[in-house]
Amino acid sequence: MKEIELKLQGKIKRLSNHTFKFDERIGEGWFSAVYFLKTKEIARKYKPDAVVTMQFFQKDHSVLCGTDEVIALLHTFADQPEKLEIHSLKDGDQISPFETVLTIKGRYQDFGYLEGLIDGILARRTSVATSVYNVMKAAALSGQQKPVIFMGDRDDHFTQQAGDGYAAFIGGSTAQATHAMNEWWGKQGMGTMPHALIQLFNGDIVEAAKAYQDTFPEDELIALVDYNNDVITDSLKAAREFGSELKGVRVDTSRMMIDKYFLRNQHVLGTFDPRGVNSELIVALRKELDEEGYQHVKIVVTGGFNEKRIREFEESRVPVDVYGVGSSLLKIHVGFTGDNVVLDGVHQAKAGRKLRPNPRLEKVVLE
Repeated sequence: MKEIELKLQGKIKRLSNHTFKFDERIGEGWFSAVYFLKTKEIARKYKPDAVVTMQFFQKDHSVLCGTDEVIALLHTFADQPEKLEIHSLKDGDQISPFETVLTIKGRYQDFGYLEGLIDGILARRTSVATSVYNVMKAAALSGQQKPVIFMGDRDDHFTQQAGDGYAAFIGGSTAQATHAMNEWWGKQGMGTMPHALIQLFNGDIVEAAKAYQDTFPEDELIALVDYNNDVITDSLKAAREFGSELKGVRVDTSRMMIDKYFLRNQHVLGTFDPRGVNSELIVALRKELDEEGYQHVKIVVTGGFNEKRIREFEESRVPVDVYGVGSSLLKIHVGFTGDNVVLDGVHQAKAGRKLRPNPRLEKVVLE
């Protein structure tokens, strides 16, 4: 049983290193800035009993993520972690600019060298969780929450997938492209066909879909229909062939391409950008499917979607059923800062920084 299931059942408070599987070199300082390592040695030599309070915050309205990972990091690599006093918010909490999200009290040499790692964990996880939360919000503007598939497998190094997938889950996306993205919280990735499959069948969407259905009969059949840059023609071919068995079509037209529909219907041009997956193309696709009796076929759109584009589509009531989003969700836009603000019970911090108590913080118990 995954730890996330035990957490959701209330049997544990936080995920641990059983989930995160940290690189053991963290304990050797391999990933810490050298000046933190040097400060650790100086503290041990000159201030061995000095107790500091380290405080973490950021400067945006965000969805917090990474606190379980940070706490597991401290419990795994801090010296005498049982003597640390940790107070923290929880993954999924909405946070305000400059709100204290985490405090750690203890001897500097016991945990101080982990400061940069903590900032980095919180920054990446919170950035992804916040971005996903915002696109989920945008995808609900019509009054119905539409699914958003997290498709960030090709937009960053593969080693980030498990953590990014967890952060996307915290942000609200439970449909993700790879098994690794589901590792910390779910079961398996999801997806149907890439362009490569259609290429193997010389661009014949029907033959590619037949092969897919024969090989994976338990899957819902969703045909990728932009390979030939003629999404309406290929969508209707697939719908006529598979009927009720076709559950959806996915449109992934490049932003550098104009679909052949507009070449056949040039009278509609002149008031919008016809490149890529645009609202006029999707409206026309929906109309053609419906007129032939394929109202059950859902439309999935991918390719360059972000919060802004989803918001525009939803406000215009474009008939999209599912959005797939990738690179825009992985941009690191929330930065965290850790400051030592108290020394031996007395305020001591760099100019402009001070302890900012937060009644929402919860004391963390070492499990």
